[in-house]
Amino acid sequence: MKALIIIDIQHDFLPGGALAVPEGDAIIPVVNQLQPLFDLVVATQDWHPENHKSFASQHPGKNVFELTQLKGLDQVLWPDHCLQESRGADFPAELHSKQIEAIFRKGTDPEIDSYSGFYDNGHLKSTALADYLKGKGVKEVYLVGLAADYCVYFSAKDALQEGFSTYFIEDATRAIDQSGFEKAKADILQKGGKIIQSQQLLENKD
Repeated sequence: MKALIIIDIQHDFLPGGALAVPEGDAIIPVVNQLQPLFDLVVATQDWHPENHKSFASQHPGKNVFELTQLKGLDQVLWPDHCLQESRGADFPAELHSKQIEAIFRKGTDPEIDSYSGFYDNGHLKSTALADYLKGKGVKEVYLVGLAADYCVYFSAKDALQEGFSTYFIEDATRAIDQSGFEKAKADILQKGGKIIQSQQLLENKD
């Protein structure tokens, strides 16, 4: 069984959002095209309390994108984004959602950030995504979404660690920083993941 995991396609990561990923909206038509190819489609959703310590606003004297430490881990300080119950945390209407069977929320603990759809950054708490997929008999996962060099990358690393055959659909993601994305891709390949293009799946859909 193959599953498509849609990572954090939310208003705040799209152009005009609080933490916009360049051309983030360009992937939505591709993601919509891919969904019917899969028996199972799930999504992750960044879902932060307003006092989340990954926000620069919670650290007087610190600026957005500065580095600090949370729970002993390096932490980029972000603009406030994807606040619980806010429009910024919502999925855009353009994203087809009828096929999404389950949504896994992350980043809910104000003390630690959570890039991956599977665990927080310290692997202290699971979102139960891995158990859900295994319970459905999923062996292969295909990752799309935002941002390629953070949440999609960390999700791919955890998927590999959980024993899934892991495919990163490159043209169905966009990165915040292109050089960071190149390093992320090299790491995924080194760990046994595969980087593919959506066309490889769409051409074989029959």
